[in-house]
Amino acid sequence: MEQDALITLTADPRFSFYAYVPRSHSLESAELPLVVIIHGIGRDAKNYLEHMREFCERHTCALICPLFPEGVPSPKHQNAYKDLQFRGTRFDLIMLSMVEQAGRTWRVQTDRFYLHGFSAGGQFVHRFTYLHPNRLAAVSIGAPGRFTAPDLQSPWPEGVADVSEIFGVPRSPDFAAMARVPVQFVVGEKDVGTGMIEHMKNPTKYELEAGNTRLGRLSWLREAWERVGVRSEMSVVPGVGHDGLRCLPVVQEWLERLFKT
Repeated sequence: MEQDALITLTADPRFSFYAYVPRSHSLESAELPLVVIIHGIGRDAKNYLEHMREFCERHTCALICPLFPEGVPSPKHQNAYKDLQFRGTRFDLIMLSMVEQAGRTWRVQTDRFYLHGFSAGGQFVHRFTYLHPNRLAAVSIGAPGRFTAPDLQSPWPEGVADVSEIFGVPRSPDFAAMARVPVQFVVGEKDVGTGMIEHMKNPTKYELEAGNTRLGRLSWLREAWERVGVRSEMSVVPGVGHDGLRCLPVVQEWLERLFKT
């Protein structure tokens, strides 16, 4: 059975997701590993699906690519999903609802899954890791322009001091649980443009310290995670700028190594 479609999220029809299940899948087979890819502000979820077809067939894994539309929940805040919550909408829980719907539809593993996001998607996935490390088989964080530091004194989204109050999680981020998740940081070698970052409003003290390039900010975040015990792999893609699809082969190579272990 093969599935390649844009599917409405039954739990909240404002949202949808693309899905791909390899041709070898059957409802009698073992559960397939699940890869989730979060788009950037260009909302190129379908392009990620197209570039992952062959990978899914070769490694017998399923894929979902959530689509967070502009204007939800507010027309003035087109990309609120990258901060995980806005005005009562919990984008992390929306994504988990997509995972659960996939699990009801196909034979896929939903307790733990592989997560990647680039640019605004990279913002989403590293913040998701603070809240839900136990749901992750691995996480790949691609070139976020802004980031949340593992600072237990600063409020969200600068730091993580108040995540219990905002998100209803039982305690502050579990850095020990995060340390058990394989982590990749990925960025293009030439992703050093400053224009978009310089126009971002209200940079945090940590973002100012990290500088005005995605390469610098990702390196800063990686080092900060290392200081709280989260080890990782840094992949700098030669000759590539701010381009998630051109970085994707390096993400696929990393996932392939994890699938073989």
